[in-house]
Amino acid sequence: MIKSNYPSVLLIYTGGTIGMIENPETGALEAFNFDQLQENVPELKRFNYRIASYQFTPPIDSSDMEPSLWAKLVKIIHYNYDNFDGFVILHGTDTMAYTASALSFMLENLNKPVILTGSQLPIGVLRTDGKENLITSIEIAAAKYPNGQAIVPEVCIFFENLLLRGNRTTKINAENFNAFRSFNYPALATVGIHIKYNYDKIRKADSHLPMHPHYVFNPNVIILTIFPGIQETIVKNILQSPNLKAVVLKTYGSGNAPQKPWFIQLLKEATQKGIIIVNISQCPTGMVEMRRYETGLHLLDAGVISGYDATVESVLTKLMFLLGHDLTPKEIRREMNRSIAGEITLPEL
Repeated sequence: MIKSNYPSVLLIYTGGTIGMIENPETGALEAFNFDQLQENVPELKRFNYRIASYQFTPPIDSSDMEPSLWAKLVKIIHYNYDNFDGFVILHGTDTMAYTASALSFMLENLNKPVILTGSQLPIGVLRTDGKENLITSIEIAAAKYPNGQAIVPEVCIFFENLLLRGNRTTKINAENFNAFRSFNYPALATVGIHIKYNYDKIRKADSHLPMHPHYVFNPNVIILTIFPGIQETIVKNILQSPNLKAVVLKTYGSGNAPQKPWFIQLLKEATQKGIIIVNISQCPTGMVEMRRYETGLHLLDAGVISGYDATVESVLTKLMFLLGHDLTPKEIRREMNRSIAGEITLPEL
């Protein structure tokens, strides 16, 4: 019998490929009941852990994930926070990086692991990557130092032998098991025969501060990708959209964009109206440096701010999060220029 003082993990199944098994009669993939988890993954019985589960009913396809469901996840974690050592969220891969980024901002002063994982093949398939991802995520979620503090008190994604900071992660592969990559920040752990933690890269938690959950978001944000031949009417219609509050501007290279007068003028008019425009690069690796070239300087003059080396998922969810707290444009600009959950690397002064 597992004692109450043994490591404890709450599994939260939202949906996604990992929780599917094949119906032997129809051949269709169907979600299985996670109350029967240990029957489907008998390896879990070898853990001396207390493992409980919570299942979204009905399961949510990750394409349908949205801020209200992020808030639901936060409520589940907050309600169970004192009863478990860590949390594992089973999630579809398509929007996993968005959810991980959002939770990193919503779970303020987090001092327990929240590990998101999933799979490319259903857990009922013989060659599934789901079992290994699930088992290792549980082990990481329960891992502690001798003093009882969690080794990884962060929102992370674990996939194919790599533990990655959630708000630094992007899905890069729809076919192979190595579905996620953190281009601008090293892995927090690599998994082989042993789990090798990169201790210096893991955020330090203050165990004296209580975890503070947040639930509010304002989704009036859009992603605008620059491309050769982009038209004035299209950009104008986007920037003049009713209720638009912020724009993630995906530019070239180190933050460069067309120098067309109409383009710069439209950006300037938008920022003067209080719309926050954040510049991130279309390149997955590297950092926006708007002072490096003249084209970037024009964006600065128009009121565009740097997103540094952030992912699009991180910038988008951070803007939604800050806008949901009814901050002024000036306050949001200030918060976008500092790291609040390890999401950006600020340049050395």
